[in-house]
Amino acid sequence: MVKITGFTTRDVRFPTSLDKTGSDAMNAAGDYSAAYCIINTDSSYAGHGMTFTIGRGNEIVCAAITLLAPLVVGKDLDELTADWGKTWRYLVSDSQLRWIGPEKGVIHLALGAVVNALWDLWAKTLNKPVWRIVADMTPEEFVRCIDFRYITDAITPEEAIALLKEVEPTKQERIKEAEKSQAVPAYTTSAGWLGYSEDKLRALLKESVAQGYKHFKLKVGANVEEDRRRLAIAREAIGYDRGNILMVDANQVWSVPEAIEWMHQLAEFKPWFIEEPTSPDDILGHAAIKKALENTPHGTIGVATGEMCQNRVVFKQLLQAGALTVLQADACRVGGVNEVLAILLLARKFGVPIVPHSGGVGLPEYTQHLSTIDYVVVSGKKSVLEYVDHLHEHFVHPSSVKDGYYVTPMEPGYSVEMKPESMEEFAFPGEEGKSWWRTEAAKTILEGPRI
Repeated sequence: MVKITGFTTRDVRFPTSLDKTGSDAMNAAGDYSAAYCIINTDSSYAGHGMTFTIGRGNEIVCAAITLLAPLVVGKDLDELTADWGKTWRYLVSDSQLRWIGPEKGVIHLALGAVVNALWDLWAKTLNKPVWRIVADMTPEEFVRCIDFRYITDAITPEEAIALLKEVEPTKQERIKEAEKSQAVPAYTTSAGWLGYSEDKLRALLKESVAQGYKHFKLKVGANVEEDRRRLAIAREAIGYDRGNILMVDANQVWSVPEAIEWMHQLAEFKPWFIEEPTSPDDILGHAAIKKALENTPHGTIGVATGEMCQNRVVFKQLLQAGALTVLQADACRVGGVNEVLAILLLARKFGVPIVPHSGGVGLPEYTQHLSTIDYVVVSGKKSVLEYVDHLHEHFVHPSSVKDGYYVTPMEPGYSVEMKPESMEEFAFPGEEGKSWWRTEAAKTILEGPRI
């Protein structure tokens, strides 16, 4: 029996704005950050969870974690995990905290960190990686992890069980593929950040091709002529007939008519999809864009979104409206593993592939589990998963890619346990003499203009 005795939070920020890593049309200079939650117990185990942000405001998410985490202090882990759907409902039911949600925004970002820390703790006590816990569940156990409130008009627990049973007979074969690191093909965004020069773009694309990547994503949306030049460089590097696939991402910068017009001007470069073409809350706008891009003179361009979608309800509506070609759930913007499982089921019901949002510190570590769960347990179909080659050195068990596939995590937990020395070095605002944020170099960011 493991009892939760307390928790700690950490505000950890990496100065990625200095080299424009992560830069796009909406977010020109982000500092990749983690609102970090550690759940302590009366045993040798501790659960580690985090929510990804890009700098300012990370402290607000940390503050919200301190309001939610007390809900599990004093509880037995077995009690919390025996009926996960009930536990998740309990964690979103503090009525005063719900008022500043409900089930969205900062309070939901904090919930993701707490819930994911619980899963990490549970996995460590079971001596399994998170994906394997779910893979070993029966369909009924999987479904009990989910709070179906608000989504039964799209999928019922009974339908969910039936869908899972359809792929159950071949699940063991897919588990073996996962164990051989052949479950989750990777794609790269590392070359495509908008702040990179054309020379750097060209060099990184060449390097990515040499590494065996087949899917490449570039940021767009600041200037259409610059986008055309950058996409021409990309196509020169990856070709049109070598089996390589190009994707583009606007990070919400356009209105609906702008998105349609802009993408018609980029259609000749034959992108598979445009990601986040407009506001993430505009369900009908996404549907209109998808319809308008189905028959360009150069073929169909799909529509993808999800990294800013706040909960299973928004995803439900995007799917009901036929607004998505690809669904990109974030591991922590929604309320952790349990809500992601609900979203995976919704995507399976509507026949839309899952490509989780993975462009941020800690996200590849998380999403390698989620994509493995989707392939092994839910869809039975391989998709792709974003991999950005930044900041993995700060994790105890970093994600990695080999031969074009994610190396399946086999260590117990959810893979986001950060090295103590990294948390100390990049703590914000941190201690004098310990944290980078107390150095002269940090003044470039701290005293510079807000972007």
